[in-house]
Amino acid sequence: MLIQSARTVTVVAALVAAPAFAQEPLAGHEQHQATPPVTAPAAQPQAVPTEAAAPVHDHATMDHGAMRHDMMGQGHSMADMAGLQGAYPATRDASGTSWQPDVSTHGGLMAMRGAWMLMGHAQINAVFDSQGGPRGDEKTFASGMIMGSARYDAANGDTINLRAMLSPDPFMGKRGYPLLLAAGETADGLDTLVDRQHPHELVMELSASYAHRLSAKDSVFVYAGLPGEPAFGPPAFMHRLSAMDSPEAPISHHWLDSTHITFGVLTAGYVHDNMKLEVSGFRGREPDENRFDIETPELDSTAVRASWNPSERLSLQASWADVKSPEQLHPDEDETRTSASAIYTVPLGGEAYWSTTAAFGRKERSDGGELDAGTIETAIRLAEPWTLFARAEMVETDELGGHGSPAENVGKVSLGAIRDFRVHEHAVIGLGALYSRNWVPSALDASYGGDQDGAMGFVRLKIG
Repeated sequence: MLIQSARTVTVVAALVAAPAFAQEPLAGHEQHQATPPVTAPAAQPQAVPTEAAAPVHDHATMDHGAMRHDMMGQGHSMADMAGLQGAYPATRDASGTSWQPDVSTHGGLMAMRGAWMLMGHAQINAVFDSQGGPRGDEKTFASGMIMGSARYDAANGDTINLRAMLSPDPFMGKRGYPLLLAAGETADGLDTLVDRQHPHELVMELSASYAHRLSAKDSVFVYAGLPGEPAFGPPAFMHRLSAMDSPEAPISHHWLDSTHITFGVLTAGYVHDNMKLEVSGFRGREPDENRFDIETPELDSTAVRASWNPSERLSLQASWADVKSPEQLHPDEDETRTSASAIYTVPLGGEAYWSTTAAFGRKERSDGGELDAGTIETAIRLAEPWTLFARAEMVETDELGGHGSPAENVGKVSLGAIRDFRVHEHAVIGLGALYSRNWVPSALDASYGGDQDGAMGFVRLKIG
């Protein structure tokens, strides 16, 4: 596994460091109406070019705008390609096996190597974080991700995809970064991180998927990851258009998408047109305080998710999970989690868009405790160079006064902006800032000193 990981890292680094191998980076596309893929006779599987992805649109009726991308002379774009799990636009694919609206934008360097299509993307933030009050702190750190994938499309429409994602998060230290009202996981194996956001693993994903086309609208697929993302919740926050420009993690993370790094995932699913049903077996225990290792896989937990994209602008999901012993410090506690979310994205022309996510999550503990969380987040990209983003959250938590303390409702609102400067055909540097205001009940107000403000200033590098 370590040798395989090293090879994967090499592929990712090569993609990021050598943009000369790729063509024009992907940008946002204009609004378009998706049409069914060209189908073969009913008794035959759909034909797909060997060295390119399956077209899923009628080129005579669509306008890709800035999304058009001549990939090594093949003339394909992300909107031209079939998705990783079936005959839908590849722009629908998000983190793991989750879906987002079809009009979503994708960025990345692309190149063909024989029958394989290679893709690479990097986003790194250098952040200064200041959280107020006696429970706050200051820290400068780096966060982000480097992603790479290799995709093979067979002549019968089947698709194989290999994906790797790395993060610099572990280098910020085991205690992560200050974030008022956040809680979850551990830094030392003894204490829960409170008012801090834990770092993610060095290896955030090593996964493989295989999809088999049954007909023009039907397919089945399997996905395996070590680590990987099971079929629960919306796309992970750093992959949502409504959240990816903010370096601040949601305090609702452990209700909605903390399972996006799971050491052992096996998912099977069925896709029919704009609907998908999938089931995962996965390791319920969250990663331990060692952020550099690959932990032992164990499929002791179960998740089920139904997804539906009723239009090209809207993506809906509802999911349920039975999670065994998620917390290292409380191994006897299991959790049942439910989640529902809606993502609505409006193309505004060229690379501009407006994307909003509304999500709800519930955790029911085996000891009878029940905790809810909700978030609404939005981002408006006003073409290059400005993006504005905001988030409002409510969390019912019993961690801020110590695990098992009385549940309290707390809230956070964050507002921010980033201004991008293109420094290379495939590289953009952004300067951004955000301000957050937190609310706690009277029972916690004294410990926070009445000062619940927070702020971040950051520089972002995007390649791809």
